[in-house]
Amino acid sequence: MSFSWKRNLVVLWIGVFFCSTAYSLSIPFLPLFMYNTLGVREHLEAWSGVSFGITFLTGAFIAPFWGSLADRYGRKMMMIRAGFCLVLIYFLYYLVTDPYVFLGVRMLEGLLAGFVPSAIALVATNTPEAHAGYALGIMATSGATGGIVGPLIGGVVSHLWGNREAFLFSSGLVLVAALIATFFVREVHVTLKQRSKVRDDLRVAMLNPRFMIVLGISMMVTVSVMLLEPLLTVYVLQLGAAQQDASLSSGIIFSAIGVATVLAAPHWGKIGSKIGYTKVLIFGLVGGGIGSVLQYFFTNLYGFGILRFLYGLFFAAVYPAINALIVKVIEPDFRGRAFGLNQSAIQFANMLGPILGGFLGGIVPIWVIFIMNGAALLLTALYVKYKGLDETAVHPSTR
Repeated sequence: MSFSWKRNLVVLWIGVFFCSTAYSLSIPFLPLFMYNTLGVREHLEAWSGVSFGITFLTGAFIAPFWGSLADRYGRKMMMIRAGFCLVLIYFLYYLVTDPYVFLGVRMLEGLLAGFVPSAIALVATNTPEAHAGYALGIMATSGATGGIVGPLIGGVVSHLWGNREAFLFSSGLVLVAALIATFFVREVHVTLKQRSKVRDDLRVAMLNPRFMIVLGISMMVTVSVMLLEPLLTVYVLQLGAAQQDASLSSGIIFSAIGVATVLAAPHWGKIGSKIGYTKVLIFGLVGGGIGSVLQYFFTNLYGFGILRFLYGLFFAAVYPAINALIVKVIEPDFRGRAFGLNQSAIQFANMLGPILGGFLGGIVPIWVIFIMNGAALLLTALYVKYKGLDETAVHPSTR
């Protein structure tokens, strides 16, 4: 290529880090924000589940549209659009005083977001094939690092100054990410063509059975993981954390998986380029499934945090492997739309998982949901094992 893909990778890593930090910053205290600030006193688990899921519901409907525009105008343009929109949205969170208005802003975030998937798609399409797995593994560490720093910063900021002020901090972080995308990211090989329709993209995708399998795996994995997203802070309280310290304790617990991902994801990417990404995906699913089931047996904060870290070491293999498989099984000029469709699948799963988890949390003990999550990951691993995936790369001449 006529430019340094490594330089692009560094710049995009920084941008995704700031954007992921801004998003994950509010996750540990979101249920507490709804309870203490917005006055939600009943059915907190359900409210938490809906507030998490509704963002992804609206995002799922719009992601193919943004993916199609990315193929038309470029992934960089989509990052810039999403970045500056998110700056405004996080400021709106700071102003919210009503839980229903809060849900409305969550819906708006889903409609206008898309910085991270655009960055991943740009890396996938602007990195040489031989280095794609490595680059996608590195990008996974960016989001994970943001997932480490974000909850810790959110816990400290909300503990010292309040939950609202944490949203202002998020707005500032996304502004940095948007400026980075505007001035430092370089994209090449953008083919200008008429924007395709979503139903046409779906029709093309359905003619590729390998891509449809990867899409289904992506959805299943995300649903199983997101079952627990709105419940972890509540579970931390059940394990004995004081309410005034719950945000900080939850931030540390959330960060455990991020630390593990930073340490493990690059290695999984290199291993996948040698032994195949299907095998790496199976390792990640089996390790994550066992780790999730084992969390049932730990009833103190320290043991629970350590096990979340070990779970993360294996689960760090999953999403980089899925992204690399998409690169393998999709034609180069359809990859932007393929990542858009995959983002839609993830958004639907991100919507379904928290809502289902929130309602289940009001019916069964949370430890039961850990077992359900682990079982879903193990069943998905069995499906991948016996279904198999041909990882032979698709080239334009084979279409």
